[in-house]
Amino acid sequence: MGSLVSIAQLPADFDRWDEVLALIMRAFASMDGVIDPPSSAHRLTVENLRDKARREMGFSALKDGRIVGCIFVLERANDFYVGKLAVEPGFQGQGIGSQLMQAVEDLARNRGKPAIELQTRVELTGNHAAFARLGFRETERTAHNGYDRPTSITMRKCLS
Repeated sequence: MGSLVSIAQLPADFDRWDEVLALIMRAFASMDGVIDPPSSAHRLTVENLRDKARREMGFSALKDGRIVGCIFVLERANDFYVGKLAVEPGFQGQGIGSQLMQAVEDLARNRGKPAIELQTRVELTGNHAAFARLGFRETERTAHNGYDRPTSITMRKCLS
């Protein structure tokens, strides 16, 4: 598999937002025309990613200095909410997403949170299976505004 991937929390002075944004766009591109409504990733900019990182914690996956994955987590009262998990398309299937999720799990345990929660789109059945393999279970289905059918699946992993 070549050199190892290192996972690091994004520092306060992180300045590679353009790279993170480009990574998310590449990682989420395969969803275009598959999920409805379209991904909120399309509304991301360098500026609102930087703002997101002030409210949430971000982690990057680095391989030879290159950002090949990222994840953002929001600390809530009873859990951590995971969002914008992205892995470079050419590096998917190598366990990088699992390593990023493990970093979040470690953080949640260290903060005494009993669970991690995320949402995935109904159409992305491969993601449902991947999250289930990591110990997540579906808890509910919800609809985006203006939709009369479920568009999102909420999945939760209990850490106890």
